[in-house]
Amino acid sequence: MTELHLWLRHEDRPTERRTPVVPSDARRLVESGVTLTVEESPQRIFPVEAYEAVGARVAPTGSWVSAPSEAVVLGLKELPEEPAELRHRHIFFGHAYKQQPGAEDLLRRFAAGGGALLDLEYLVDDHGRRLAAFGYWAGYLGAALAVLQHRGRLVAPLTPTSKEELDEILRPVAGDEEFTALVIGALGRSGRGARVALEAAGLDPTCWDLEETRDLDRRALLAHDALVNCVLATTPIPPFLRETDLDDPARRLRTVSDVTCDVGSPLNVLPVYDRTTEWDEPVRRLRKEPPLDLIAIDNLPSLLPKESSEGFSGQLLPLLLDFGTGGPWGRCLDRFHETCRELGIVEGESRDV
Repeated sequence: MTELHLWLRHEDRPTERRTPVVPSDARRLVESGVTLTVEESPQRIFPVEAYEAVGARVAPTGSWVSAPSEAVVLGLKELPEEPAELRHRHIFFGHAYKQQPGAEDLLRRFAAGGGALLDLEYLVDDHGRRLAAFGYWAGYLGAALAVLQHRGRLVAPLTPTSKEELDEILRPVAGDEEFTALVIGALGRSGRGARVALEAAGLDPTCWDLEETRDLDRRALLAHDALVNCVLATTPIPPFLRETDLDDPARRLRTVSDVTCDVGSPLNVLPVYDRTTEWDEPVRRLRKEPPLDLIAIDNLPSLLPKESSEGFSGQLLPLLLDFGTGGPWGRCLDRFHETCRELGIVEGESRDV
């Protein structure tokens, strides 16, 4: 591995408590010769002192903008709106390659500054399979919130918790009505997490994946009480829910939890809403009679920040230790350049990974 300076930034979103690198893995990075700078962050689940204790440097919140040009800035969620020109290589979930709102503006910021986006969503192996993902915990929490909402036990605003505490309130109690739940994308990471949460809640979910969605049985879908969508489409497919389905008099469906949250993208398989929901208002009513409630939170794993950070960091660590110009990181960079060309964005002077 060439010399690497990683700069772990503070997350700008107030509800984001996760980190892509936990202190125990930070130790591994430092011991392997990586220079690691960690920004102070009052909301990160692990205190900055824990990183300092394993050899990381500490920097003020938001100081990545003045970091050395060779530093690779590492985060999870969206960047603040300034600076207008991004000169560093950034690793995070950019959500910029499927025509999402604001995506082109973000890529133009990189082009203007000569930086590059290494999007974690496109950090994949030779077969296109993602190598580091929060999917399991996203699915787990998406299903858990659906259960709590359906049983009338979801309390807002949402607050971070632990798996043990969440499992305790998921367990069925006397008086809970039985209901049917459907998981679409049940064989993927998110789907597995959703199934485990539903089983913890005493439910035996219907599980659909590629085979069941090739020729979608919409009536069967609408006959379930709750739907947990875990499908991240990469090519256009017919939507699972349409506006006309919401008004179908035979609709039994009352709760929809969209783990994928691909809102605004032409690949969205649930194009029945136009904005995500938030921690302070996690549920939006799409129909009053019969009621249909939507949960669409795009940082679900942050509700279990410790467990989800540890899982993700363990997956990302070997990739950071092998950071270089080829392999998964090279594919990330290629995707960035390819998308810029498709959008007619002229890049400034860029560099190899």
